[in-house]
Amino acid sequence: MSKIEGLEREVASLSQAELAAFRKWFAEFDAAAWDRQLAEDVQSGKLDALADRALEAFKSGACSKL
Repeated sequence: MSKIEGLEREVASLSQAELAAFRKWFAEFDAAAWDRQLAEDVQSGKLDALADRALEAFKSGACSKL
């Protein structure tokens, strides 16, 4: 059995209260991981080309109002 399969079985066996607590914890964990990855991508310059394209679109009037 893989780690994922073991985790799936453990999660499936949680009570409703435990599942709610796990969901809350995982949402916070996942958001923090996403934030770290985004910060790393920004720091490394991975998003520079996208930012440049967005700024050019804005300057040329190619953007629409939200």
